[in-house]
Amino acid sequence: MDVLAWLRPWEFSPVFLLVYLTVAVLYVRGLRAHRVGTIRQILFWTGMIVLYLSLHTRVDYYAERMFFIHRLQHLVLHHLGPLLLMAAYPGQVLRAGLPLAWRSRLAVARRRGPVRVLESLATNRFLIPLLFVALVLVWLEPTVQFYSMLDWRIYRFMNWSVVISGVLYWNLILDRRPRPPAAMGPGARIFSPIITMVPQMVAGAVITFTQYDLYPVFDLCGRALPWMTAVEDQALGGLIMWVLAGLIETFGLLYALGTLMRLSERGRLPERGRTRAPVAAPTA
Repeated sequence: MDVLAWLRPWEFSPVFLLVYLTVAVLYVRGLRAHRVGTIRQILFWTGMIVLYLSLHTRVDYYAERMFFIHRLQHLVLHHLGPLLLMAAYPGQVLRAGLPLAWRSRLAVARRRGPVRVLESLATNRFLIPLLFVALVLVWLEPTVQFYSMLDWRIYRFMNWSVVISGVLYWNLILDRRPRPPAAMGPGARIFSPIITMVPQMVAGAVITFTQYDLYPVFDLCGRALPWMTAVEDQALGGLIMWVLAGLIETFGLLYALGTLMRLSERGRLPERGRTRAPVAAPTA
């Protein structure tokens, strides 16, 4: 088996490579300013590696020609890779990797209207979970899937969209702070994976039990594994959505539950329903 042949990009993307190397260099530079534990570093680099393997190697060739490999690819791009990256909490490290002049400009820009609006949208506790689940279901619609697999521009936009939405979503769910300053409260971080998990599992079950080919585009492109029928390929892809994606979101739910318990033990949860002291009635 030629490992180098597998690692060669099926479709070379200079934009992806530039973004990928920029993030890696910023993280390495940031490590000089911040002490980061071994586990966090392992999580970050594992997330970076699995994203690269899914997007910029020969895996992409098989993802374009087998539905279940395509679902595995999106499981990594949308769930596993972003979860690993955000579990490493790389934000401060990446900012520290910027040159001092750029950090100063960034601090000034964050106080201005357009950047503040963009930041509020990127951390909106309603919008981001909605995008997270919607971008799974939209790209699964057979007509949308057909054109996205045939047009390289739509195909790359699809992959970028699921990565970005995954990063933004897990950034909310894995936040260990109370609200505020966190954008989403500890309780909401527990229920959000349940809400986003159910539609994906239902869609996966429907795909698994459908007995006709929903995605003929993979036959049109030429199946990479000709011994597997379209219905078998489709059923396996549905199971990946149904089971594996659900397991990853369950992990996020349990992590959020652990965060809630830790904040409660430390007395850092906001107190609600606090009763006011009774006011003495005026005497005659």
